[in-house]
Amino acid sequence: MSQRGGIAPYLQAAPLALVFLLFLVIPLAIIVMVSFWTYTDYSIQPAFEVQNYLDVFDRCIVRLPTLCTTFRTYLSTLTFCAIVWALTLVIGFTVAYFLAFEVRSPTVQSLLFLVCTIPFWTSNVIRMISWIPLLGRSGLVNQALIGLGLIDQPIEWLLYSSFSVTITFVHLFTFFMVVPIYNSMLRIDRSLIEAARDAGASGWQILWNVIVPLSKTGIAIGSIFVITIVMGDFITIGLMGGQQIASVGKTIQTEISYLQFPVAAANAVVLLGTVLLIIVGLTRVVDIRREL
Repeated sequence: MSQRGGIAPYLQAAPLALVFLLFLVIPLAIIVMVSFWTYTDYSIQPAFEVQNYLDVFDRCIVRLPTLCTTFRTYLSTLTFCAIVWALTLVIGFTVAYFLAFEVRSPTVQSLLFLVCTIPFWTSNVIRMISWIPLLGRSGLVNQALIGLGLIDQPIEWLLYSSFSVTITFVHLFTFFMVVPIYNSMLRIDRSLIEAARDAGASGWQILWNVIVPLSKTGIAIGSIFVITIVMGDFITIGLMGGQQIASVGKTIQTEISYLQFPVAAANAVVLLGTVLLIIVGLTRVVDIRREL
């Protein structure tokens, strides 16, 4: 019986472990392997060379303090990531706080939470394209501003710019911040808030000293979701940036389109390493496993 009891947890985890192995570990291992292969304009040859990684960071060190193309691309991607993370955190925390603490009825909470999921009933591409009639040169925003007499000429930077990419990112990914923060807030013991209020704490003091610390697990998980998606995105940047804005994901997509699979794999490995470093930094701040 003790042996069966010892084996049972492994048998229960085996299906998920098999899926994890087939669809994550093995593909990642193949990408790492291909990143060391050599290639020409006509063929790809198995090998073990670091030339692809040298090509990714070609002359980056010797050009310092001037940034090379790779460093500028990573800086652009990290800038988008930081801005989108900050905006989604503020909006997501506000929405989650309203649902968890301002809405008293569990039924209404569930209904409003369901409303938040409505945008996910349509394709991401459709949700991106929906901004074009709003932000375009002849779009609703420009026409409204001209009609109100606030501007004489359409604002050019509303679409196919960093602004349109950022606002689309926020639109697409805020819900990934709402869900884990909302889940963390639901687990907060309301008696702690009442005790803080009885002790004379103001609303802001309760928010900063009670709710935020107890929601840090949800904040960390939501941050991981948003950061990982934005760092690897190339569709949103390509479509809403008018193919004029550089990103790491766009670079990899371009290399793949030219059949430069080994250097694209090397770029992907470097991107994965960068994302993992960010995630490790977050987990150093918040011990997610202990808090869950």
